[in-house]
Amino acid sequence: MSKYKMRKNIVTRMAASIIAAFLFQFCNSPKEGQMTEDQSKAAIQIVSLDPGHFHAGLIHKSMYPEVDSTIHVYAPEGEELRDYLKRIAGYNERAEDPTAWNIEIYTGDDFLQEMIRQKAGNVMVVAGKNDRKIDYILAALENDINVYADKPLVINPEGFQKLKKAFAIAEQKDLLFYDIMTERFEISTILQRELSMIPEVFGTIEKGTLENPAITKESVHHFFKYVSGAPLIRPEWFFDTEIEGSGLVDVTTHLVDLVQWEVFPEKALDTADVEMLEAELLPTSLNYEQYELVTRKKPPFENGETLDVMANGEMNYTLKGVHAKVSVKWAYQAPEGTADTHYSIMRGSKANLIIRQGANESYKPVLYVKLLEDQAEALEKAVLTDLQGKYPGIGLTKLETGEYKIEVPSSYSVGHEAHFAQVTENYLKYFKAGELPDWEVPNMIVKYYTTTQAFAAAQ
Repeated sequence: MSKYKMRKNIVTRMAASIIAAFLFQFCNSPKEGQMTEDQSKAAIQIVSLDPGHFHAGLIHKSMYPEVDSTIHVYAPEGEELRDYLKRIAGYNERAEDPTAWNIEIYTGDDFLQEMIRQKAGNVMVVAGKNDRKIDYILAALENDINVYADKPLVINPEGFQKLKKAFAIAEQKDLLFYDIMTERFEISTILQRELSMIPEVFGTIEKGTLENPAITKESVHHFFKYVSGAPLIRPEWFFDTEIEGSGLVDVTTHLVDLVQWEVFPEKALDTADVEMLEAELLPTSLNYEQYELVTRKKPPFENGETLDVMANGEMNYTLKGVHAKVSVKWAYQAPEGTADTHYSIMRGSKANLIIRQGANESYKPVLYVKLLEDQAEALEKAVLTDLQGKYPGIGLTKLETGEYKIEVPSSYSVGHEAHFAQVTENYLKYFKAGELPDWEVPNMIVKYYTTTQAFAAAQ
């Protein structure tokens, strides 16, 4: 795999606004215990391109020994850049386990061209406007820069054709191109997958039907929420599905990925394995006050009117003959005490594996097992003996309903934001090895084929 040396004496152009200048200084001021320039040199240098989504900052909530402490940022001036800088400054200045990131910034309309010209890093991180993300990715790969990209990589069939070209370039140039699949690191999903691979407990996956799928993944999200303790301000383009993508191609990317990852673990799939049966899109309506609160902007519609965002999507399809259902719903704001939620069921010939995240679970994902045969002894052995070695402290409780609850120590429930460090560490492991597992690239292609085929079907 290609490696690149970071060019020195990079000329940076700071954002014209006072806030951006202040934040730049804030992020670069020497901190107690901060690494010196010589100490910070590492094998991986990150360039962050047009960081318009808060996920771009979450990657830097932790530091990594393999990653240079200087982030080279190329972006247009504006609020999205300032929000990104403020988020990283907050991580640098927090009282507990502060980070020590330094930031070099280039702003200007030619930020993409300047990133290519300077080549200040060997891994491009991109998280922002989804309609142009694949063009950024192609530009990086064509110029020998590895890519670590937030989902979704593409949002329509035209983008999918570009995505196939991007993977071909990455293979030809021996570059690492990977998307950020944080949900694989949620402990309830991990254990659901683990138990599904134990025939004595789960049996084999059912084929299912359109009305009763073998695997279902559902999630509920909210436009207004808190991230790193502060209210999340959404950019206006987030509500434009031509830029952000519709409800069938955004969050569904995670759910389709989990279907593949759980039903066919570490098996390479092909687009021919997918048959899209039906898909639909439905709107979530925001009123004047809601739009203004979540964007901090004057709404582009009159008071008394609403903005309908096609953010809700449902798809039913088969994967190698196994029926799957994936759905995403968006509300404006979660009721007090609640949060984004996830529901999943895997139906096996011997047991059903069910993840619930409702009021009974205090809105934390919990895995339940419903046995269909008399295999309680096999379940106890699987959880208390076989899986204990990999996940110390997990337990098993039989409920009055007859279901079994998988007990998980709170230390495993690290939360969505912490998953970004976990998936980044995975990427770094692959980077050092010089390759991805054989099944990852084919399955990324199948994943985005599935989401874009659902979008096409819904039209």
